[in-house]
Amino acid sequence: MVTTASYGTWKSPITADSIIENSASIDDVIVDPVTSAIYHIESRPNEGGRNVLIKTEGNTDLFGEGWNCRTGVEEYGGGAATAHNGVIYFSNFKDGRVYALKEGGQPEAITPENSAQRFADFAIHPTQNHIIVAVLEDHTQPEPANVVTSLCFINTHTKTVHPLVSGVDFYAAPAFSPDGNHLVWQQWKHPDMPWEGGEIHVGPVTYNASSQSISVTNSHHVAGKHSEASAAYPFWINNDTFVFTVDVSGFQNPWTYTLSTKKSAPILPQPRDEEFSLPGWQLGASYGVVAHPGDDTTHSTVLFSAFKDGRSRLYLLTLHSGAIEELACPYVAIANVRRVADGHVVFVGGKVDEGATLVQCSVKDYAAPHFTVLSGATKSSFSPAFFSKPQSITLHTDEKEPLYVLYYPPTNPEYEAPEGERPPAIVSVHGGPTSHERQGLKMTVQYFTSRGWAWIGVDYGGSSGHGRKYIERLKGNWGVVDTRDCVLAAQQLASASHALIDPKRTAIRGGSSGGYTVLETLCLYPDAFAAGTSLYGISDLVKLAEFTHKFESQYMAKLLGGFVTDEKVRKVYVERSPVNNAGRIRSPLLIEQGSLDAVVPPAQAEDIVKSIKANGGSVEYVVFEGEGHGWRKAENIKAALEKEREFYERIFKLNA
Repeated sequence: MVTTASYGTWKSPITADSIIENSASIDDVIVDPVTSAIYHIESRPNEGGRNVLIKTEGNTDLFGEGWNCRTGVEEYGGGAATAHNGVIYFSNFKDGRVYALKEGGQPEAITPENSAQRFADFAIHPTQNHIIVAVLEDHTQPEPANVVTSLCFINTHTKTVHPLVSGVDFYAAPAFSPDGNHLVWQQWKHPDMPWEGGEIHVGPVTYNASSQSISVTNSHHVAGKHSEASAAYPFWINNDTFVFTVDVSGFQNPWTYTLSTKKSAPILPQPRDEEFSLPGWQLGASYGVVAHPGDDTTHSTVLFSAFKDGRSRLYLLTLHSGAIEELACPYVAIANVRRVADGHVVFVGGKVDEGATLVQCSVKDYAAPHFTVLSGATKSSFSPAFFSKPQSITLHTDEKEPLYVLYYPPTNPEYEAPEGERPPAIVSVHGGPTSHERQGLKMTVQYFTSRGWAWIGVDYGGSSGHGRKYIERLKGNWGVVDTRDCVLAAQQLASASHALIDPKRTAIRGGSSGGYTVLETLCLYPDAFAAGTSLYGISDLVKLAEFTHKFESQYMAKLLGGFVTDEKVRKVYVERSPVNNAGRIRSPLLIEQGSLDAVVPPAQAEDIVKSIKANGGSVEYVVFEGEGHGWRKAENIKAALEKEREFYERIFKLNA
């Protein structure tokens, strides 16, 4: 029997407790290239948010309590482990050291004690297996301007760390050719982010047997150009050719580079308006792998996960002809594609009604791809009938430019709303800001939609996934275009042409840079939203420019039109800082913050709270002790979610 009740008041089995019970998530997948054994990294909020290494076959933990497979490189981490011939190498978050681990054994440190060093993105030499190349981030001088990033190599025999490649601000994605004679990597320099000016470089590798060391000399630039084109994610086809992606067409498309001819070329005969890779917020990501190596590139195929219209797509590409075949695939959110063997890959995949699972995809012996779920860390106990399915909607700005949103309607099989009523809504602002909305199942969304809320994920101008031109809409316009687009999305979905939400009961929420957009929107458009929630959001752009971490320390120079040290530009930073305009905020505001956040320090939240209160505004402030940039602990995930729901219900008088 279906009950008639107002939107926002529906009872739901999707509780905060049930979400955290199913909150373990797969962070990464690792494949041993020698044994083809598959491992994965599972994040466990119920264990303090630590990351656990697991042997996928048998779902066996490889280490006990006290170990945490995670890295702090670039603060966002990623690329925390690799495996070779039955040995797993991983970064331990607590001490930053790299450890070697054999199944059934105990982790053994292979780097010296040095709390200032962080390691990630490992590449093991194919023939000299005691040599591991890694990204090294050295915080001996902890000020962001003095943190040094380089490529190093670790000698597992001597348990020592040695310099390899240095001289620019950032490095990522090192990869050896199959014979170990060449190394390819990505690098970039300030003020670029990797998706703005990442470059691919390659160089010959020399091994010195007497010193058990390697060197890279006479490296050369392959693709990408400072501030103009970004190249990323290289992987080898054979000893002479590797594949990478580059956005010279306006979208990240796949290219090859051949050592013997020193030439690069696009794989596809015509560029496609979709992204074959996405911005590198974390190290260790992978979007393409060799499916069938062939005797030469004439018969080689590669499998790629591409992104378009808010969802992932799988493609099989033939290198020689450029032929491309889209594979039927039920997974809309695909990450970390890894090769297992010829015709077999694994990835982390999510559906619109199923959380992320570890999936093996076989394209060798089947007319259509065959998918096998290997591990389901986030397998849900809820009926899919309670899950709201995203609707991709293209709106338009006043300049007739497209504005992309994902709309999730209220969904609960046990309830319906009175005729003619519109639902309260939450406009969600993703972080980054160079990031995007995805269609994969998100339980926070379902927590609200199953209670009768509408949810709108906005890919405002500046979001990724829609090409370089769309990203560059935010160039010099952060705090202008993003805020305008969020307001436009709410207005248009509430207008008569859509009539999907109640304009008087719409809240805006976001985390990190999305929290900044929330605060700035409430300053610039005080009547646009009835409430707001900022999760670890930015309130003072001047302070952020002066006190943030190295990776993003010059990010804002592009977003705001220059450096804060320039007096004219500094005025822009000041004018667009919500802390200086808090008197304009009229809507009730909830602010949640982690006490250990190094990306957006707690002072950012404390300052805006003081400013709002000084101006007579309504603000509630919650600090989660021991949390950083986002919630990792189960008790805090629960508390944050319930607090936000109760806040909206009280403001909108939903239980009156």
